[in-house]
Amino acid sequence: MWKKEDSKPEGVLGTPATPANFAVSSSTAPASTPSLSGALPTSSRAAACISQGIKIKGEVTGSEDLFVDGVVDGKLNLANGSLTIGPNGHVKADVNAREVIVRGKIEGKVTGRDRVQLWSTGQITGEVQTDRLAIEDGAQLRGKVEAGRQTSKTTEIKAAASTATSKSADTTSVNSGTAAD
Repeated sequence: MWKKEDSKPEGVLGTPATPANFAVSSSTAPASTPSLSGALPTSSRAAACISQGIKIKGEVTGSEDLFVDGVVDGKLNLANGSLTIGPNGHVKADVNAREVIVRGKIEGKVTGRDRVQLWSTGQITGEVQTDRLAIEDGAQLRGKVEAGRQTSKTTEIKAAASTATSKSADTTSVNSGTAAD
């Protein structure tokens, strides 16, 4: 006599099996229906994607991360997000994001609030403004670059302006005293 459980191949149980590297807890998914989407590493801020073959003309705004491997023509504004231009990506736009990673091509003004990273396959033509700039060998950058903290430059300008004002005040008092004699 054969039992039903004995006729099943090894590893097959009455409930669906999960991959060895995938753990299901009752707090993240129902125990009866495990999700295989968790098998791939995803963050709570998974990037939106404009894939190869997609062309967008206009303004793209958001606060999430974005991966562009297609063509974008217009404006890209990701206030708190990270923008990654893939190796097939071509962006003709003014770009404003917290972080900009370039593996493809960008034409326009690039503002990376925290950093701009230019990979060896990346090309930027236009202005770059950021706190930190990283450029790998083989990358191409043509245009104006402003890198470094803006607050220190503002402090230096204010200090220079106050020094110039105090010198002109000293000169004025000496000149007026000389004119009185």
